[in-house]
Amino acid sequence: MRARFDLVAVGLACFTLGAACTHFPRARAEADSPHALLGQLARVLVLVENEYVDPVDRGRLLEGAIKGMVAELDPHSTYMPADDNAVFQGETDGHFGGVGVEVEVRDGAIIVLAPIEGGPAERAGVRSGDRIVAIDGAPTAGEKLDVLVKKMRGAPGTRVRVDVEREGQTGKRTIELSREQIKVSSVTWRRLADGVLYLRLKQFQATTHEELLRAISQARGAGPVRGALLDLRGNPGGLVDQAVAVADEILASGGVYATTRRGRQVEEVKATPGGALVDVPVVVIVNEYSASASELVAGALQDAGRALVVGAPTFGKGSVQSILELPLGAGMRLTTMRYVTPKGRMIQAKGITPDVVVPMALRGGVPPRERDLDGHLSPRDGLPLPIEPRPAAPGAPAPSASVALASPVPPKDPPDDPRGGADAQLARAFELLRERLPGR
Repeated sequence: MRARFDLVAVGLACFTLGAACTHFPRARAEADSPHALLGQLARVLVLVENEYVDPVDRGRLLEGAIKGMVAELDPHSTYMPADDNAVFQGETDGHFGGVGVEVEVRDGAIIVLAPIEGGPAERAGVRSGDRIVAIDGAPTAGEKLDVLVKKMRGAPGTRVRVDVEREGQTGKRTIELSREQIKVSSVTWRRLADGVLYLRLKQFQATTHEELLRAISQARGAGPVRGALLDLRGNPGGLVDQAVAVADEILASGGVYATTRRGRQVEEVKATPGGALVDVPVVVIVNEYSASASELVAGALQDAGRALVVGAPTFGKGSVQSILELPLGAGMRLTTMRYVTPKGRMIQAKGITPDVVVPMALRGGVPPRERDLDGHLSPRDGLPLPIEPRPAAPGAPAPSASVALASPVPPKDPPDDPRGGADAQLARAFELLRERLPGR
């Protein structure tokens, strides 16, 4: 940190000298210096402080400059000031103060993917697909997702007003919610017909592996587990070590993933012998909202021939963000590597294509994927991404009054026998798993 502050100080000194000697030609060496733009930053800072129409906060300006520098790299690298870093750490631990909604920004609006079970939003009647158009009277249009999420987060007991619109209803409804300490379990489970264990992994957080083992143990306490459905739909990823631990419970050997950086392989992670689900057939369900670490798990099981993957092509986020702690409580998520599946397939901007594609029309239409994000990384180290037309979801039924639009996240209470139900992906996955059960 001393070197960086010293460089900024040098830049300020250069600006003072430059102002006094403005009519003299600059030395070529200054233009070629790798630190020339630090001097430029210092010049801009001084000009803004002296000439801007209203007084400015220097700390806020410099923090904004750091945010902009990191955000320029790719869509997933982020500088987090102390408050944001604390919220992020709470999310990875599985608890935070808020209203209990999973959201995304789509077409300039904030869309509820799902209310968190038992949270304030669910109790107030907020549903998947609802549009939050204002928070405490301020419109959400045009705001970044992290800014909007921060507005809804806060200390337990404080209140926030959200204006909600719902498809098929006119007007908006204002709901006042009291923030609570939200504890998010990352694994839910249910025993289905024929001894099938349904496991939904919402995200990979610090307790995911522990929750998975507990779910398997409880399920086996009620009878033999003959097969497992691993539902990764709507799973945005999370902690890689937890994703590896989950895959390791299904893989008896072989690779889980490898990483590359600047054209070289950085590491290769392999499964260890044994595992809670190594002896039963497994089917994985994915969709357009399965991203990052969930794609890593699906790709590993698919490459090993250990599981059949069913659903829709995944989001395509195949990059690794390292969490770096900085002074003053700040932090940074910095993209440091790309994922590669055990057979060398790149996930970045491509995603995982299911073995059995079962398209479903989602609320809001075909969502954007990684390759649609401005500044996304190419699939290969150092190579530009070719411009290709964005493919439509293969065979997806056109939305109409007669077609029930599916939620991006799976329903929390699947039926004992999903065949013939409204969830076509779950129904097909269950059917394919039954064909693989021992004794059939």
